[in-house]
Amino acid sequence: MCKGLLISGMAALALAGCTMAPEYKQPTAPVASTWPAEPMASTNSSAQAVSGSAQSGTESPVVAEIGWREFFKDADLQSLIEISLKNNRDLRVAALNVEKARAQYRIQRAALFPTVNATADGSAARVPQDLSSTGKAMTSHQYDVGLGFTSYEVDLFGRIQSLKDQTLEQYLSLEETRTSTQITLVAEVADAYIALLTDQGLLSLTRDTLQSQQDSYNLQKNRAAQGVGTDLDVREAESAVRQAESNLAKYTRQVAQDRNALVLLIGQPLPEDLDKRIAAKTDGPDDSGVLTDLPSGLPSELLVRRPDIRASEHELKASNANIGAARAAFFPSITLTAGIGTSSESLSGLFANGSGVWNFAPVIRLPIFDGGVNQGNLDAAKISKNIQIAQYEKTIQTAFKEVSDALVARSTYNAQMQADELNVKAASESYRLYQMRYSGGVESYINVLIWHRELYSQQQILMATRQARLSNLITLYKVLGGGWKENTTDKTAGNADDGSGPRFALGAGEVSPR
Repeated sequence: MCKGLLISGMAALALAGCTMAPEYKQPTAPVASTWPAEPMASTNSSAQAVSGSAQSGTESPVVAEIGWREFFKDADLQSLIEISLKNNRDLRVAALNVEKARAQYRIQRAALFPTVNATADGSAARVPQDLSSTGKAMTSHQYDVGLGFTSYEVDLFGRIQSLKDQTLEQYLSLEETRTSTQITLVAEVADAYIALLTDQGLLSLTRDTLQSQQDSYNLQKNRAAQGVGTDLDVREAESAVRQAESNLAKYTRQVAQDRNALVLLIGQPLPEDLDKRIAAKTDGPDDSGVLTDLPSGLPSELLVRRPDIRASEHELKASNANIGAARAAFFPSITLTAGIGTSSESLSGLFANGSGVWNFAPVIRLPIFDGGVNQGNLDAAKISKNIQIAQYEKTIQTAFKEVSDALVARSTYNAQMQADELNVKAASESYRLYQMRYSGGVESYINVLIWHRELYSQQQILMATRQARLSNLITLYKVLGGGWKENTTDKTAGNADDGSGPRFALGAGEVSPR
């Protein structure tokens, strides 16, 4: 009989495993097959070359395979990113969410198998004399040892399998979300670092300007006291000093706030030696600190390179699997309870001949009337899938816009920065000429102050444009899927990423996300 019980259980397991989820089909990407033309690509030879190589089909590196250490060449920035990947709390929470989802997947997967328990119990009961059938008080004992499973659902129509698939896709979605969080963190640290260096450069420039303006103010006061200068020249010089003092306070504040933002991102105070090295950088960010020739590739590559798109697709697959669970609720379900063991009135007789016991209790449930609950659940599951399709398509459209915006900005920022550099040169030359004319007694001092302010203003604009340009390159690197690898993928070593994501060990074996 024990063999028959085991055979029945194995047969029930063999019948389980099918699913009623609809076949998954990836929605068509609702975007164009190419990026919009860069409006000023003709003025940017590198962008033009990249665009040409992408359209001609020549091989070029994929941004997602460029490691952040290769993209961000600044050693101090590399140190900041490395620290942030170890200590940032948002990234830590994202990683813990993945571990939690992994545990939930194991719990749901375990429902596919019966839970087998070994039991051992004993009981004693006394019956008083007036209740005893023999007219005498009685004390009885019973001891049981058994092995069995309780309320195991045979998954004939794939309800549990579908729920397991849903949980797996949700786990994989969170894993992609963790990757997306890391990419965002790397970009945020780089942006914060560039902002700090920019404000330190502006602070240093303002200090030099304030010193120059203060010297001019003192000179004009002395000239006015000697009757050579005018009060108007003194007031104009003082106005320039006060404006520089105001800017000095502003940039001092911004530097301190930039440092605080960087500390929050890396998750710990700045190491003393690193802090000193960063504080010594007073010339603004270096253009050579990041790569500038990022290939844009094709929009279709985003489907396999962007983790937020992959996460959205996993959520869509989870909704698709949930339809299978909702469909299975319309069909009969079989629940099994079974066990084998031994029972005796005494411990010594537990394993004696004839003490064996067994039980087998299958229960079949067939839905007849539920007031529309099952149909409502199925309709809700289908609507949820349609919602996920819309969200998946919106994620793709958003990604397309982000890349398009960054590509447009790349060419225009290059042209803007070139114009700003020429503006600084022109203002510097004008200031020099007016100083010479003033020294020669040809021009008034007011024109000297005007062009000094203009030079200072153009220098500020140039630094802001350089920051915006570098920030845009960081954004382009991020939106094209870069930033989740430390080092550039070496295809010759056989470890190239095909864009389908890694394989995850889930308990008993390896499970591929795809």
